[in-house]
Amino acid sequence: MFAFVIALAVALLVTPAVIKFAAKTGAMDAPDPRKVHKKPIPRIGGIGIYLAFLVAVLAILAFTPVTDEVMMELVGLLISGSIIVLVGIIDDYKNLPAKVKLVGQIIAAAVLVLGFDVRIDFITDPFGDYLYLEVFAIPATIFWLVGLTNTVNLIDGLDGLAAGVSTIASITICLVAIQQDIALVAVLTAALAGAALGFLYYNFNPARIFMGDTGSQFLGFMLAGISVIGAVKSTATIALIVPILALGLPILDTTFAIVRRYRGGVPIFKPDKGHLHHRLLDRGFTQRQAVLLMYVISALLGLAAVALTEVSGQLAIVIVAVVVFAVLFGAKKLGIFRMNDSAHQH
Repeated sequence: MFAFVIALAVALLVTPAVIKFAAKTGAMDAPDPRKVHKKPIPRIGGIGIYLAFLVAVLAILAFTPVTDEVMMELVGLLISGSIIVLVGIIDDYKNLPAKVKLVGQIIAAAVLVLGFDVRIDFITDPFGDYLYLEVFAIPATIFWLVGLTNTVNLIDGLDGLAAGVSTIASITICLVAIQQDIALVAVLTAALAGAALGFLYYNFNPARIFMGDTGSQFLGFMLAGISVIGAVKSTATIALIVPILALGLPILDTTFAIVRRYRGGVPIFKPDKGHLHHRLLDRGFTQRQAVLLMYVISALLGLAAVALTEVSGQLAIVIVAVVVFAVLFGAKKLGIFRMNDSAHQH
């Protein structure tokens, strides 16, 4: 609670200053045919999220003795997270090419994995058997970190969407960490939830500021990094399934985008108007309705993740199967797999 409240307060206090700073320094997001907003809006709000998280974590450290191992993990997370924020800030001012951004993300992930030895060495299957990754441990962890960083980045298309979904995902992982008695993960996700929620106050429709790549990459990277630390500390199968379910919406949206672009013969990194939030707007939803619906879907996925930790392996498989079926059915109904006609017109 302490971590959550501090981060929430700092985000609420700092974000107005970030709005002024963005306007002064020209970090403005101009409207274009693919975007939903109509006038330039400040877009480095991620700085507020980052500072709120940092202050909360440092405040907790001031009052709590931690082991050397935990200290190393925290330092690694904060350094690699700072690199991601730096890449995001440069991108928000200069619009980096996708490949350059990707290199920056890989460097940040490599710092955490190679520099601080935070990695997924094994995964357990639903039947409790261990699968050791051995030589694949490092590339698999880097792929996980970079992959989740980009999924949150890609869902950041409507006012309050990425901030709200990240808040829900953080709370989900926090609840599971409390159940599993993994204090470090609980504190970090509570701080992240507070930072994202405080920012959401200024970011909900109509947004006064966007988080930009600074924020969406930082949130994605932190959720990925914290869940790797959680997976190391918990031998349970669900250690990585929880963040996958908690971030189910952006992960699925990204997966569908890759499938759609591949089938349409379009480069995978080329933005289109086929994302879930675009489809909902096409169906006549307002921005607020679309975002609130996606919050509900995220919360349901979060509840499924929390439920998984309480049930047996067989029942867990049933829950996951039901979730997958429901998602695929909904995606097909919305036409997620088709290239959007309007995307060709622009």
